[in-house]
Amino acid sequence: MSGPRTDLMIVIHSLRGGGAERVAVDMAAYWLSRGYRVSVVTQTGLEHDAYALAEGVQRHALGLASDSGGPLGAVWGNLRRFLALRRLVRRQRPAVVLGMMTRGSVLAVLTARGRGCRVIATEHAHPPSLPLPALWDRLRRRTYPRADAVIALTRDTARWLDEHVPGVRAQVIPNAVHWPLADEEPRLEPPRVPGRRRLLAVGRLHPVKGFDCLLQAFSQLAGPFPDWDLTILGEGTERRNLESLRDELGLGDRVSLPGRVGNMAAWYGASDLYVLSSQAEGLSNTLLEAMASGLPCVAFDCDTGPREIIRDGIDGILVRQVQDPDALAQQLSVLMSQPDLRARYAARAIDVRDRFGVARVMALWERVFQGQRVI
Repeated sequence: MSGPRTDLMIVIHSLRGGGAERVAVDMAAYWLSRGYRVSVVTQTGLEHDAYALAEGVQRHALGLASDSGGPLGAVWGNLRRFLALRRLVRRQRPAVVLGMMTRGSVLAVLTARGRGCRVIATEHAHPPSLPLPALWDRLRRRTYPRADAVIALTRDTARWLDEHVPGVRAQVIPNAVHWPLADEEPRLEPPRVPGRRRLLAVGRLHPVKGFDCLLQAFSQLAGPFPDWDLTILGEGTERRNLESLRDELGLGDRVSLPGRVGNMAAWYGASDLYVLSSQAEGLSNTLLEAMASGLPCVAFDCDTGPREIIRDGIDGILVRQVQDPDALAQQLSVLMSQPDLRARYAARAIDVRDRFGVARVMALWERVFQGQRVI
């Protein structure tokens, strides 16, 4: 006997901390509030979750994300994932299946295409900055043209998909910034020391986030700006390396790495300037949140992302020389030394609440769900 119909099924590898995972949770909550029946399917088990789904969202944790153990193991593992998801799609009969990121999108197309539902593939990173194994690259080329829609976060990523995946006409829907920001666990109150100013960075402690470059830049600023400290929020595999570099640079008392926190509104509110030092981005959620919180921002002008959020010289600064600590230090010093300029940029930064507002972005998604194209 068939199960109850689910309007929207979101397919994603996990709900571990990350931008796409955060978007999946937010989208599930939004469409649930609009009366949709929503389910979220992950390859990982519940024990890996960093984000909690809204009450009422169905959760299917397949627990099939273990290491493949070689080529034959990879084939077998992917076959098991395919079969498990296909059984779930057959039972739930969703109207729309939304794949999040390349692997989730490929699986969504393979399992749901031809089953009477709309299938949507999404890219949350700029593909040249995150090369895929050859097998997944071939699968993307074969499956994306069969999706009902392919969505990119930025115009540059949409152009790349059009040029490198024959048969695709990608559309652009940015991430939405949810305002006011909601508090989650873990909660950690930001230290507030009279007379101290905070430069804030947020992201996974991963090489692509460029926090080593940021530390090198801040080492040039620590002397000229003795009342400023740097806080890097997030967790990841680079913690030990970053802590070692911080200590080598003599910044042990000026740079803190508190880990991942859920009460981001408090940290944005307790900071004076935000910096995005990434080598590559899809569309930075943290940059949107910082600007919505009224923070002036400095970001590397990497291939995609920041240039579609920051209006250079109006509400922030784009640093053209990506991963150049000298250039980053120079532009940070411009804002660190001019409180009036910081205030001017901050007053304009909050425009992202409208430019990337939930109502505007979700209206685009609704059009795609209904089979219409967006610009």
